[in-house]
Amino acid sequence: MFMIHDVFDARSCILGEGVIWHPERKQLFWFDILGRKLLSNFAGRQQEWNFDDCVSAAGWVDSSTLLIAGERALFTFDIETGKQCQVIPLEADNPLTRSNDGRADPWGGFWIGTMGKQAQYKAGAIYRYFKGELRPLFPSITIPNAICFSPDRRYGYFADTAEGMIWRQPLAEHDGWPVGEPELFINCRDLGYNPDGATVDNFGHLWNATWGAGIIVRYTPNGMLESILDCPAKNMTCVAFGGESLTTLFATSAQQEPSDPASRHAGSTFSFELGIQGLPEYQVIL
Repeated sequence: MFMIHDVFDARSCILGEGVIWHPERKQLFWFDILGRKLLSNFAGRQQEWNFDDCVSAAGWVDSSTLLIAGERALFTFDIETGKQCQVIPLEADNPLTRSNDGRADPWGGFWIGTMGKQAQYKAGAIYRYFKGELRPLFPSITIPNAICFSPDRRYGYFADTAEGMIWRQPLAEHDGWPVGEPELFINCRDLGYNPDGATVDNFGHLWNATWGAGIIVRYTPNGMLESILDCPAKNMTCVAFGGESLTTLFATSAQQEPSDPASRHAGSTFSFELGIQGLPEYQVIL
C-alpha cells in the first residue's frame, strides 16, 4: 500500500529523534541526540548545528525561532544566528538524566519527556511547559516516547518504550491540562513491538515508529492495528508529517550493530509519500 519515496538525508545519526516540519519555513528539522546535533536539509542544502549537551526535541515559536529541549533546560534557538536563550531549567540538578521525545500541543504548550542516560528504570518523567510553568505530568517513566495529540484535542498520547505501552490521556478543552488518569491505549508488547516516536494524521490515526522492528505502524483512533509500513532501518525512532501538502511522512532512525545486514541505512532520515494528510505542527506560545 505504501512505498518508500526516498532516503531524505543519508547522514547517519547515532540516535536520530525529534523530527519536526516547520510550517512557516517549509523546512524539516531533526536531532541526533547522542551526536548533540540539530540537522536540516533545506532545498537540497544540508545544515547542521552542534551543541554542548544532548538535544532531543523542538517546537516552533516563530519563523526563525525554535524551542529546543536540551539535556538541562528548555531554550530558544535562533535558526539564522544560532543564538540560544534559556527559557526554563529541566531537571538541571539531576546529572543522570537527559531530555528525550517531545512535541507542542494544540494550546501552545510543549510536552517533554526525560530519561536516564543509561535508560535507568523509571528515572524519567513527562512534563508540560505552558505559560511560563514547567509542570510534571507523569513520573517514573523509563523511556518516554510517542507524545502527540488527537485532531479533536480531546487526548494526548504518550508511551514508555521500556513498558511497551502507549497511553491515552484525556485533556481539558480550555487549556489542555490532563483531566483524570491516563488509560491504556495500545499494548504494543502483545504485538511484539517497542513503541518509539509518534504522530497523528488528519483522520486521527496514530503513526508509531518502532524500535528494533524496522517498521512504522498505523493505529486507528480506537487503538487497532490498521497497517504496517516497512522501513529500511531496524531502529526507527520518530515520525512527522510535512511537505507542501503535509502528505509526506518523515522518519528518523538510529544506528545499530555494523554486523547487522540491515544497517546500511541505519541512522538516516527517510520520507514516505502516503497520500494521507497529516496535521501542521502546533506553534509554541512562550
